[in-house]
Amino acid sequence: MSCHAYDSIFTVSCRSYAHPFKVLDIYRKVPKDLTQPTYSGAVVSILCCVFMLFLFLSELTGFIATEIVNELYVDDPDKSSGGKIDVSLNISLPNLNCDLVGLDIQDEMGRHEVGHIDNSMKIPLNHGFGCRFEGEFTINKVPGNFHVSTHSATAQPQSPDMTHIIHKLAFGEKLQVQHVQGAFNALGGADRLGSNPLASHDYILKIVPTVYEDLSGKQRFSYQYTVANKEYVAYSHTGRIIPAIWYRYDLSPITVKYTERRQPLYRFITTICAIIGGTFTVAGIIDSCIFTASEAWKKIQIGKMS
Repeated sequence: MSCHAYDSIFTVSCRSYAHPFKVLDIYRKVPKDLTQPTYSGAVVSILCCVFMLFLFLSELTGFIATEIVNELYVDDPDKSSGGKIDVSLNISLPNLNCDLVGLDIQDEMGRHEVGHIDNSMKIPLNHGFGCRFEGEFTINKVPGNFHVSTHSATAQPQSPDMTHIIHKLAFGEKLQVQHVQGAFNALGGADRLGSNPLASHDYILKIVPTVYEDLSGKQRFSYQYTVANKEYVAYSHTGRIIPAIWYRYDLSPITVKYTERRQPLYRFITTICAIIGGTFTVAGIIDSCIFTASEAWKKIQIGKMS
């Protein structure tokens, strides 16, 4: 058999196997000479592309950005803390000398410290007549209180003035994350300068454990708190007025968890495919309706002219 004959047989054989395979093609091609461009089709195509671009950019922005999901559960999240909570306190007493200001801590585990001075600092105000107290200390994870008072002073003043401004009271790690609005410093900015100078102040705090987990899985532990307060005049057993600023706290068993999440890639791809396919389908229907209506109108006009 000649090479030419062999090539002919091979070509016929390939064609005989190619034709059945083409039957599986669901994307049939229409020759360009059988299509007809229209102005309405061009307008619909441009609007379709602009709309798809807008939806694509919107989905891309949502895919790149992270969302924060919160949940509640009952547990102690920070078991590695050894049952301790870090506290940061910053308070100004503009009418009480620094020599008289002290911090006392006590709780239900039997802790009772008078005049706590570790990691604390006193800054004179008003030419020495006032004081700003800044301190960082730890409390146990049990109900208790800490209070600013004159109890640790060697000589008690006759009429201590406990009017004050609270600049900061925060528990746990500092947590500053965008889109997370919480009561991490609920007493920040509390102004009691207009209150009774001899009055005691009770701040009742409900501390809520809070966990923040970023995309890498790293967790940060902080605490939010709610607060209620009352003001009253307290007398000692000798009849003297000894005011103080009390922070009475208790811990909530409910933990709030914030988790950073990002849309998975497969969902983003699925959405983009739905946008492209859906937009093309709807645009094709609109273009077909416009073309059919325009052709019918032309036939009506031709009929009137004839």
